Amino acid sequence: METLLLSTGVVALAEMGDKTQLLAFLLASRYKKPLPIILGIFVATIFNHTLAGLAGSWLAEFFSPDVLRWVLALSFVAMAIWILIPDKMDDDGIPQNKFMEKWGAFGITFITFFLAEMGDKTQIATVALAASYGTPFIIVAGTTLGMLIADVPAVWIGDKLSEKIPVKWVRLISAALFVIIGIFVALDFTPKIS
Repeated sequence: METLLLSTGVVALAEMGDKTQLLAFLLASRYKKPLPIILGIFVATIFNHTLAGLAGSWLAEFFSPDVLRWVLALSFVAMAIWILIPDKMDDDGIPQNKFMEKWGAFGITFITFFLAEMGDKTQIATVALAASYGTPFIIVAGTTLGMLIADVPAVWIGDKLSEKIPVKWVRLISAALFVIIGIFVALDFTPKIS
């Protein structure tokens, strides 16, 4: 249960102010169809993070738990730094070609979220967590839940929330929390899985 909560919290924090959360705002304001957009986010995250979780499990076969703990701790500090660097998007961040439009809100959300997550900090966090804890399916469940916790409100609220909460403050608070988590991991104050 601790692994599920940790992976959920880590990804929910990492997603705050991230390009995929901004993409959720944009899709919601453009299509005004929250359910297909949420379903697209969910399915894309399951596919993307399952691949990341399996990659993390594979890496765990080659490194000792101590090495993986330090890699995880450093990855949290790196994510803190990464969070402070604003994401850049195209004019509206949503594909405009007619082929993509035929897919509707679900299809466009699925494709754009899957591609946006490739090499993103939440995907890297999923790899690192799965490598460290050796429970890829629990990690994927947690990271997917974390994505939904961060992105579903963005879909429901659309671009209204972005006008009220400065993304800069969300990034600073998230970065500080990642540094704290990285310190806890480095000092080995993380949950033990038996």
